[in-house]
Amino acid sequence: MPRPSNLPANWRDVVSATVSLAEKKTAAEIKVVVLNYCWVDIREKARVLFFRHGLQKTKNRNAVMIVLVLKNREFLVYGDKGIHEKVTDEFWLHTRDSMLSSFQKGDIVEGLCHGVQLVGEKLALYFPYQHNDENELSDEVIYET
Repeated sequence: MPRPSNLPANWRDVVSATVSLAEKKTAAEIKVVVLNYCWVDIREKARVLFFRHGLQKTKNRNAVMIVLVLKNREFLVYGDKGIHEKVTDEFWLHTRDSMLSSFQKGDIVEGLCHGVQLVGEKLALYFPYQHNDENELSDEVIYET
């Protein structure tokens, strides 16, 4: 599968491993989607992707998706109803700002991983891992060219 030229060859493995580690602390789900470009508003695209990949089907409506659009140089952290009921806007802004700091330094993988870690830590507070937890979504990064 092709990869963005500005990312290392193992970028998907690194981010997927970070998702797996973060989800070992929470019963919630985290999905990372990277797009080459987006012709519509990123919020609308995120909504479509959220439903296309079944993130709204988690038992507690507690999935969070991080969407990064490379060519547009924009990203969005998109949470389902269950997590929105628990966290404040400050959490979303802090996560965005932390990721943006890495992106501005040119470290896209670090930005994605840091965002996943922050989201995982917050989800663990409200949706702690249960011994019988089922991984409802694949931890694999979705990359759309």
